[in-house]
Amino acid sequence: MKTAFILAFGLLFHFQISAQILNNYTESDSSRIDGLKLGIIGGVTLGAFTYVHAIQNHIWWKGEKSEFHFEWNNDWKYSLGADKVGHFFFSYAIADIYYQTLKYSGIGHKDSRLYSTILSAAYQTYTEIKDGFSKKWGFSWGDFGANTLGTLYPLLQDQCDFFQNVNFKISFEKSQRFEAGSHNYIFDDYESTYHWMTINLCNLFPDEYQNFFTRFINLAVGHSVKGLDNSGRANHEFFIGIDWNIESLPGDSDILKLLKSIINKYHLPAPAVKVYPGIIWYGLKF
Repeated sequence: MKTAFILAFGLLFHFQISAQILNNYTESDSSRIDGLKLGIIGGVTLGAFTYVHAIQNHIWWKGEKSEFHFEWNNDWKYSLGADKVGHFFFSYAIADIYYQTLKYSGIGHKDSRLYSTILSAAYQTYTEIKDGFSKKWGFSWGDFGANTLGTLYPLLQDQCDFFQNVNFKISFEKSQRFEAGSHNYIFDDYESTYHWMTINLCNLFPDEYQNFFTRFINLAVGHSVKGLDNSGRANHEFFIGIDWNIESLPGDSDILKLLKSIINKYHLPAPAVKVYPGIIWYGLKF
C-alpha cells in the first residue's frame, strides 16, 4: 500500500507540473492535418515502440522479477550519474522529435507540443514502472526526475528564448570494454556514450556582432565516464569542442526541417579537447 501511494504521488506530481506548464498550449489550432502523414507516423511509432520494447526487455527486464520496489542504494553509483544524463537526453529528444513530426503532419504548434510532451512522459514513466518490477533494478526517483526535466525542457525553450540557444546531443564511440564484449548494445555502455550540451554563441551576441559568427558552428561541452568495472577507479570525463548545427543549413521545406531536427540530436565528429582528467586534443572527437 505504501509503495502504491508513493508511486501514485510521484506520477501525479509529474503530470501536475506538465499540466501547469501546458496550460497555455491547450487551445486547438486551426490546421490542416494530412491523414496519410499522420497514419505513417502512427505506424512508425508502433513499430518503433515494439522494437525498442523488445530491446529493453532483453537488456533489463528478462531477469528475475519481484514485487514493485524502489532502488535507493546503487542508483547514483553504478554509472556515476551518467544514466541520469541519458534519461534527460532521451526524454528531451523524444519530446522534441515528436513535436517536429506532428507539426510535419499538419498539427498546429500548441497541440503538437502538448501531444509530444504526453508521449514522452508516458513512455518514460512506463519504463520506470517496468524497472520497478525487476529485482535487479527497481523504480528510480533519480531517473524519474531526469525524465521529467528532459520532457519539460522543450516547453522551457518555448517560454524563454534564451534556452533555444542551449540544446543537447549524444554520440557514441566504442570503449575498450565494449569491444571486449561487455555489452550487446552500445547505448547500454556508458563508457561508449558521450552527452553534449551545445550553445549557439552567434545568437547570444548583440546584432551588430552576429555577422562575425556563423550559426553552423556552436560551442559544445561534453561528458562521459570511464572505469566502470568495479575496480574503484571510475571517473568522469569532460570535453570542450565545437558542434555542427545541422538545423542552420539551407532548406525550409517541412520534410527537410524534420530531417535536420532528427539528425541534429546526434553530435557529429568535430574537433574537441578533453579538459578532465588531463588534456588531450582531438582533431575529430566522435
